[in-house]
Amino acid sequence: MDNTPSAMTNESAMLSRAAIEPSAFAAMYDHYFPRVYNYVRYRVQDVDIADEITSQVFERTLSKIGSYRPKIAPFGAWLFAIARNTIRDHYRSTRRHPWFSLEALSSQGSSDPLPDEAVENKDTSAILLWAVHQLPPREQDIIALKFTSKLGNKEIANMIGLSESNVGVILLRALRQLRKLLNDMEDSHG
Repeated sequence: MDNTPSAMTNESAMLSRAAIEPSAFAAMYDHYFPRVYNYVRYRVQDVDIADEITSQVFERTLSKIGSYRPKIAPFGAWLFAIARNTIRDHYRSTRRHPWFSLEALSSQGSSDPLPDEAVENKDTSAILLWAVHQLPPREQDIIALKFTSKLGNKEIANMIGLSESNVGVILLRALRQLRKLLNDMEDSHG
């Protein structure tokens, strides 16, 4: 994230206009969409749900943009706080009201993967995602903010209410745990 004075001035100007001009909000959307979507997709495994949540994030952002205060937090941190809360709301609602689509129910068959799926499951990104999902939710969230959203430790710390050094320690420990999980998996599949 570019935190140079000129970039922050440009962002402030864009945000001021975004509250009243649809074209300015569109520019902000274009700028942040890939990072927000990657973050949401990393936290939610279903593509359709990730699309829906990302849409909700930007709807909430648009409806609340007038309440954004640059002196409190950078816009990116504010936006990702909205994304975190939207994901959290999604998981809360699915715990209270679990549902299954007809497609999901009809696709339930044998628990054994098809040959194509077995090959796909060996893909490095799938293995890494599996390993990340073995971590506690706080570590998953911090890793997602750091690596898929490309936020700095300071921005993450401001967003989740921890010190910057605490975020760094959590990241270090989480990455060590990931390395151990991946090494253990490799050793067991030898």
